[in-house]
Amino acid sequence: MTKPNVLLTHDMPKEWIAPLIDRAELLIADPQNVLERIDEVEGILSLLSDPIRAERLETAKKLKVVSNLAVGYDNIDVAWCTHHGIAVGNTPGVLTDSTADIAFGLIIAASRNFHEASLDAEEGRWYGWSLTGWLGMELSGKTLGIYGMGKIGKAVARRAFGFGMKVIYHNRKPVEDVDNAVWVSFDDLLAQSDVLSLHCPLTAETNAVINAAALKKMKPSAILVNTARGKVIDQNALVAALKDGTIAAAGLDVTDPEPLPKEHELYRLKNCFVVPHIGTSTREARQKMAKIACDNLIAGLNGEKLPFCVNPEIYE
Repeated sequence: MTKPNVLLTHDMPKEWIAPLIDRAELLIADPQNVLERIDEVEGILSLLSDPIRAERLETAKKLKVVSNLAVGYDNIDVAWCTHHGIAVGNTPGVLTDSTADIAFGLIIAASRNFHEASLDAEEGRWYGWSLTGWLGMELSGKTLGIYGMGKIGKAVARRAFGFGMKVIYHNRKPVEDVDNAVWVSFDDLLAQSDVLSLHCPLTAETNAVINAAALKKMKPSAILVNTARGKVIDQNALVAALKDGTIAAAGLDVTDPEPLPKEHELYRLKNCFVVPHIGTSTREARQKMAKIACDNLIAGLNGEKLPFCVNPEIYE
């Protein structure tokens, strides 16, 4: 029996894709042209960094399923796939704690000036214990604002309560099972937060939702943390706000673009701490993500409903 062709947009550890090895012919994409062989395949296993757009999908006459090894899927033209009956899968749930850990790590790093203190130590500006050096902000008693109270937002809230913080949040409407967290309007979220942590999906509504006007509504002492998507923040406005003291600091796991060019101004700001999109970078999270992505892919190849499908309307 002929095995279906599956395109891996990147080479992956063999143990992560073990369920696929006996079920499909695996084609490893050219890193410079990940969709070069798309007309040959019935399935795609993609990463969040891979643009799976309509103009490249037009020749994919055999394609049945696109399985994204990520919880997000804004890299995929889901509408086009839905119109053509192609299932799109993602990997929700398993990365909640790893991403929440990174978000809170960035909160601690930004609030205690880790970036500036580390640079000063490394570059010879550490002359001994200093009474007034590298002064930061204690988290206990401060207000954490969460924009997007989904699974990750709730996990960050739980960590904040452990640090003695008050938690407020904004969604379109209040959500359940977030004891002691208070829903507020978006403007109140901006005005009241000592730390604002972003956990929303990237949509037309959230694109550049943190813009110059929003930043001006925040406290001058406030810290902004983003583990959602880079485009949620107007990056030029953020640079200006960090330089002129509109806000105190930022911690970023995501940027626009990714990777952020090494000459970008954000790297040169001592009050901005940037890490290279490592929110899910734990062995446990990545292996669980890979398993779900393989399960989604196999189901799609078999004509079965994906365990985690972002366009279930194709089955109606």
